[in-house]
Amino acid sequence: MDKNKIKRKYNEKIRNLVKLNKYYYDLSKPLVNDHEYDQIKEEILSLEKKYIFLESENSPSKIVGFKPSKTFKKVSHRVPMLSLSNAFSEEDLINFEKKINNFLGQKSSNQLEYSAEPKIDGISASLTYQKGKFVMGLSRGDGKEGEDITQNLKTINDIPKEILIKDFPTDIDVRGEVFIGNKDFEKIKDKFANPRNAASGSLRQKNPNDTKKIPLKFIAYTFGYEKGMKAKKQNEYLKKLEEWGFKTNPFNKTLQGVQNLMTNYYELEKKRGEIDFDIDGIVYKIDNFDLQKRLGNVANSPRWAIAHKFSANKGVSKILNIDIQVGRTGALTPVAKINPINIGGVVVSNATLHNEDEIIRKDIRINDTVVVERAGDVIPHVVSVDTKKRRKESKKFIFPKKCPCGYETIKEYNKITKKFDAVRRCPDRGFDCDRMAKERLKHFVSKEGFNIEGFGKKIVENFWDLKLIRLPQDIFNLNYKKIESLDGWGKQSVANLRYSIDEKKNISFEKFVYALGIRHIGFENAKLIAKTLKNPEKFLNLSKENKIDDLLNIDGIGETQITSLKKFFSNKTNLKVIQDLQKILNIKKIKENKNDGVFSEKIFMFTGKLTGMSRAEAKSLIEKNSGTIISNVSKKLDYLIIGEKPTKRKIEAAKELKIKIIDQSGLNKLLDKSS
Repeated sequence: MDKNKIKRKYNEKIRNLVKLNKYYYDLSKPLVNDHEYDQIKEEILSLEKKYIFLESENSPSKIVGFKPSKTFKKVSHRVPMLSLSNAFSEEDLINFEKKINNFLGQKSSNQLEYSAEPKIDGISASLTYQKGKFVMGLSRGDGKEGEDITQNLKTINDIPKEILIKDFPTDIDVRGEVFIGNKDFEKIKDKFANPRNAASGSLRQKNPNDTKKIPLKFIAYTFGYEKGMKAKKQNEYLKKLEEWGFKTNPFNKTLQGVQNLMTNYYELEKKRGEIDFDIDGIVYKIDNFDLQKRLGNVANSPRWAIAHKFSANKGVSKILNIDIQVGRTGALTPVAKINPINIGGVVVSNATLHNEDEIIRKDIRINDTVVVERAGDVIPHVVSVDTKKRRKESKKFIFPKKCPCGYETIKEYNKITKKFDAVRRCPDRGFDCDRMAKERLKHFVSKEGFNIEGFGKKIVENFWDLKLIRLPQDIFNLNYKKIESLDGWGKQSVANLRYSIDEKKNISFEKFVYALGIRHIGFENAKLIAKTLKNPEKFLNLSKENKIDDLLNIDGIGETQITSLKKFFSNKTNLKVIQDLQKILNIKKIKENKNDGVFSEKIFMFTGKLTGMSRAEAKSLIEKNSGTIISNVSKKLDYLIIGEKPTKRKIEAAKELKIKIIDQSGLNKLLDKSS
């Protein structure tokens, strides 16, 4: 299938999704059942991952939840209703627990206690109680703002209207799921597509009397804002909910260790068909509320919780060919082109083979019959080969030693593992490799980069094929007359594009650094570099003044990033790119923030291991109080904080410079003053 056909197929699915959203959210008249709707979303996400030139502002990858309807009043959640990250395997859970232990600075042998709660496939709602009275009910909305559906929620018998028990908090947002039991749904299935749509449509009726006719139920499982709550653990809170008159999930459990989580997972998966409400996985939460607070959130999801989705879907197909795709950083990824198969309602025609080592390990060949697995948002991948169905004349797949650009590929040696990486890649030639250059241009215009309106991945593909762009600076020197003559373009659309591009000539320092696509320099690293250097001129002159090594002093920047920066600045084409962009753009300096925390203008450094607290958590606490962290001893340093087994060299250097040295108890005293 050529690119234009792929784009048409993708855009058709996006238009269909927009239409379904309108009927589902605005009109409360779903056109398809929930399973079909989820399949359409999954298919769009799969297409975007397979073909990086696909992009739309209406993509489910860019929309979290849905904007509140005009039918209902919009109200901000006092505490945002966050989404959850997903786990699909035991390995995912092991990594989840490992990250938690690392953040808390404790040994992985310490078994954490989890609240394991079946994930109901219903509609989230947040109920505000003040002085025991139910005063407002909101839908999830986009997580920040919800719809005021108080009157409709009041029709649900499971929701207490007034709670007179003494230990009930004076002010709390009780959160849970509104749903319809499968048996009750059988009585009304002629009116709705499925139980979830029935719950959604009923909650969003203009007339509460219409909602009252539907047998809606409510199960409570968490809280948002609270004042006066005495429970210290999730399992205690769930017990309190029952005492206060709420219904909770009868399959909730408190468990320790990943093995017990997996045992419970398999047991519950077998029972799914017997349960009267739909569940699509299990949510694991750190049981202790104090630990939850310490762990905090990452982006739009809590660090202390994860949703373990039920089993992946699999299918059998035949490999027609193996293509080699080249990413922005030069990584060569083999992709199997397979006979299209329907896996869980989604048509799959591509499956990743990960890398050369995986192909060798599984002995994957062209024309093999293979098992393909697809789990949630994960890219479909080949699990195994049915060697019994292999042809006699079959030959092993020889991974190409050259990049499609013609350059010899390499496998980098990892000094830590003392092994060569599994990924074969085109050396960091940047824009000198045409495959990498095209992907770097897509990165350059991405949302986190320059975010030029109307200049997405598909425009990059089109302009690249027409040889209108080869380097980032070409974007700001386009031949607009030629573009105006192209199919689908006119004077107005070209004028809009020109305006969007000119508008982005003013760019923040960190976005500029990130947009360059330097390997190992993600957005957080770019922010650290910009925050430290402050003046873009200093970044542009790093190589001239031989000051790249100075960036090692930034906490969060290590040898890997420094090596990558040196490679970038040693490339003549890269230097030309930043020199030309410097002439075109207005790269804004970083303004000094007026910090009013107790550690304002104070600089800290750690050496040695902390007790009961990870370096990441301590750093987070210092930064919350306006302090700065660095990685090397210098005159700028105010405090050197020492833990167990500190580096003697750093202590001696600090003593020579007369820097104050404190232990963890000293840090705790400073933090106590901030609270």
